[in-house]
Amino acid sequence: MLRNLKNRVHVSSNNATVRFFTCSSVAAVSNNSNPQTHFEEQTRNQSGSNVSVSPDTRVYISAVLNCRNIFDVKKIHAHVVVNGVFHVLAIANKLLYMYSQFRAVADAKALFDEMSVKDSVSWSVMVGGFSKSGDILSCLRIFRLIIRSGLNLDSYTLPMVIRVCRDKKDVVVGRLVHDVALKFGLESDRYVCAAFVDMYAKCGMIDGARKLFDEMSQRDLVTWTVMIRAYADSGRADESWLLFERMRNEGIVPDNVAIVTIVNACAKLGALNKALIIHDYIRGMIFKSGVILGTALIDMYAKCGDLDAAREIFDSMREKNVISWSAMIAAYGYHGKARKALELYRMMSKNRISPNGITFLSVLYACSHSGFVEEGLEIFNSMHDYGITADVKHYTCMVDLLGRAGRLDEASRMIEAMTDEKDETLWCSFLGACRIHKNVELAEKAAKSLLELQPQNPGHYILLSNIYANARKWDEVAKIRNLMNQRGLKKIPGYTWIEADKIIHRFSVGDRTHPRSKEIYDKLGNLTEKLELAGYIPDTNFVLHDVDEEAKAGMLSLHSEKLAISFGLLATPEGSPLRITKNLRVCGDCHTFCKYVSEITGRELIVRDANRFHCFKEGSCSCGDYW
Repeated sequence: MLRNLKNRVHVSSNNATVRFFTCSSVAAVSNNSNPQTHFEEQTRNQSGSNVSVSPDTRVYISAVLNCRNIFDVKKIHAHVVVNGVFHVLAIANKLLYMYSQFRAVADAKALFDEMSVKDSVSWSVMVGGFSKSGDILSCLRIFRLIIRSGLNLDSYTLPMVIRVCRDKKDVVVGRLVHDVALKFGLESDRYVCAAFVDMYAKCGMIDGARKLFDEMSQRDLVTWTVMIRAYADSGRADESWLLFERMRNEGIVPDNVAIVTIVNACAKLGALNKALIIHDYIRGMIFKSGVILGTALIDMYAKCGDLDAAREIFDSMREKNVISWSAMIAAYGYHGKARKALELYRMMSKNRISPNGITFLSVLYACSHSGFVEEGLEIFNSMHDYGITADVKHYTCMVDLLGRAGRLDEASRMIEAMTDEKDETLWCSFLGACRIHKNVELAEKAAKSLLELQPQNPGHYILLSNIYANARKWDEVAKIRNLMNQRGLKKIPGYTWIEADKIIHRFSVGDRTHPRSKEIYDKLGNLTEKLELAGYIPDTNFVLHDVDEEAKAGMLSLHSEKLAISFGLLATPEGSPLRITKNLRVCGDCHTFCKYVSEITGRELIVRDANRFHCFKEGSCSCGDYW
């Protein structure tokens, strides 16, 4: 009966009180526009026939919809009861709706229980009241009651239930809801289908989401945006770009939300050429470049290795908020420019911008990756001056800061003194520091906590295995790998990509699938010979297998970074910078390799790994070998 809810709630692209989207970053509820323009002054009786609404009822409905806070709603509610019009279903439903809008779930439930007559609108509003509060059990209970009552499901109620499954990442319940949608013949409804695309994507089932997306007969802009974002969030930003191009080719004009989404995808891709293309497109389409888009562009250019362009965007922004400042500080941080980050942090107070928790995360991260221990400690201790309580993320930065500097005992004491619940990121930072400084005893302590929190994450096992391998504890390495095999866990594959001729080329270790594979390996062989003559010696300590030195050297030569660099030297103009991106942390041997390449070839190498940027020039790296 709510299948055409737009008869009651008009959804308008120009002036919408309620826009029922399935993506949290796109969903909007505007209480500033005139609500009367969005509700038809009619309702349905139990038989489903249209009933005209009296002038008096219109007055009450208008009064309810013009409430600006929960107290106004309660006043109108009391007035309705006193004047004996609570039995009018249209009025009761509007009260119910407004309670849900103000997230007054208890009030909405009390009103719902008092209603002697309920229709599908009433039930649907209750689903939305519980879904907004994150009460998945109550939401699903109401959903089950709707089905049992014989009321028809519609393209308003079902997406709300799907959204709850998405927010809770409960794909099991999501599949059950999908079965219900099929039973009621709603699988082809574009709103329902878009909600399922979003749900499967957020639950990590990207291919399932894409299958649904491709099967949709109609796709609106929101659905395209959801799918583009899903690819970017799952580490497949190259497919985000391809989908964005397809969207434009099909005549779908992006809005600001879609543009910010593809800008963020470009940031994750790390391809400067794509960044320049999308920025030119933005200028040509004359998008409103507000704070959100401006901040996204700062992040994009910074993560594509062009720090100067990021700062140019920052300086040109007419309006900046604390997030904009934090983004620029973070950009300096992962480029190893801690002094610049600190300068900008101090400029904030001169511009009367108070730092928030994100700002402190950004500046502490910058201190951590440059070894600014005392500065980091001072800033961390100053957080309370701004009324900000450090959370586990801030403690993680501090553990990383102290751990990288070799102050493992201090980092351990800080962890023990924490009152916040310790998460996997904190322990992973500490374990990483233990690896750097080869402290097996503390590493085992961190690994035990990590494996209790995330027993199915292969990365934790690999990190501990590497620590044992560095200590030549091959029996322990074997035990860890056997445990991984028993639990069906596999190492996350490392890969490196580089952009050439507007195409993203991706390489894995020992990759021979590229069309120019023979040329790449010939180039790598010749390059390695030149580097060895200049003094480069493969560091076999980074081969974490119990094999002989010759075999170790052979393994090092096949790393994906080296293949990408060799291809870049073949495929990019002489003298131009090489920009490569790796999904994991660059190893020490490849780091040394890059320094020699920059010296021998005269080419600048900008390498982005999972943690930060490394800018290699004339035989040295911007990180100062501190990473």
